[in-house]
Amino acid sequence: MLTILPSFCLILKIRKEIDCMKQKTLEFLEAHKSETSSNWREESEWRRDNWSWLRHSQRIAAMVLLRMKQLDLTQKVLAERMGCSQQYISKILKGKENMSLETLSKLESALEICLIADSPVPAANQVADDFEIDYKGGPTIF
Repeated sequence: MLTILPSFCLILKIRKEIDCMKQKTLEFLEAHKSETSSNWREESEWRRDNWSWLRHSQRIAAMVLLRMKQLDLTQKVLAERMGCSQQYISKILKGKENMSLETLSKLESALEICLIADSPVPAANQVADDFEIDYKGGPTIF
């Protein structure tokens, strides 16, 4: 019986130390918490809900960055070529922008690359040459 009592006292002492450490940790966290609440959960849910187009936006952002490096272009110069603000280019390059087809087309023209198809974009006159108007059934491609 005598040997059990010291072990029991040791367990009580350890539990008391653990409780003291928990209290100090809680006090530390309380003293250092942010004034504004975190929105990490909302951001995570947003990424999950928008993954279908975010993955394309991120891929396009990487392609644009690579092409800008190849052409030694700044965001400002690209913005001037596209007729938009440098801030909008910055948003595109973050890979979180849901771009319109018009914006994608302007990027392709400004950077002379193809972003939304695997084949090169044909020149306007080449497209016109490939079509012959058939007044009975509409355009015919040869």
